[in-house]
Amino acid sequence: MSDKPSSLADVLAYLGEIGYGDLYLGPEAAAALASPASSLVPGGLGGAGEAAGTPEPAEPHPSHSSEAALRAPLAGGGAAGLAEREAELARLQAAVARCTRCRLCDGRNQTVFGSGRAGAELMFIGEGPGAEEDRQGLPFVGRAGELLTRIIQAIDRRRDEVYIANIVKCRPPGNRDPQPDEVSACRSYLERQIELVQPKAIVALGRIAAQTLLGNDSPIGRMRGQWFRVLGVPTMVTYHPAALLRNPALKRATWEDMQQVRDRLAGR
Repeated sequence: MSDKPSSLADVLAYLGEIGYGDLYLGPEAAAALASPASSLVPGGLGGAGEAAGTPEPAEPHPSHSSEAALRAPLAGGGAAGLAEREAELARLQAAVARCTRCRLCDGRNQTVFGSGRAGAELMFIGEGPGAEEDRQGLPFVGRAGELLTRIIQAIDRRRDEVYIANIVKCRPPGNRDPQPDEVSACRSYLERQIELVQPKAIVALGRIAAQTLLGNDSPIGRMRGQWFRVLGVPTMVTYHPAALLRNPALKRATWEDMQQVRDRLAGR
């Protein structure tokens, strides 16, 4: 995709949809005409969670189901370490493509491992592939994916700068919720992805992703807007883009959550 968001107009349209009419463009954004996050400042909205002084909830206990082969220690930082993590991600993707751990393998066209590169600062985790994702082998490529791209652009990121994955790597039939044994079968793959990408922040998209990552059954309205930790990584819960398509009123809350993510990555 392009090195810049498709257009500033797209970002303004998204923010307009969620109820922001008067938007301020800072000097840097006005000069570049393509820097939507730090320069689009809706008035009167404060952050929540840690930004407002609330401590991060305790990290849930991680799963211990990963095979030793997928837990091999990695080299340190720098270019060599990043290249090793990229190679390990490729090996993990090949293992996922051959996976037959659960019944979902019977109905898939192909697995949907993830998109992005090791070293991405921000990682999005959704529920599972839909029909279009199953056809293309890529996450978030349908209408919900288009909306996710606009959300990413609205926090001054490009889609190719983030890492996107799902809780399960195969499409559940009829797009039903993944069942507990299916989630468990994929859990070690996802944990290894997080370890290899080493993001600075994770966004859990939707109830299934949030409950799986945090190990609880809380409603998403109670979890969103605050910071948790998953495998040591600060994690924000927000609504799934598909939910925003069904209920546009949720876009405002999602934008508030994503402002917190933007500010955390910027060190604010």
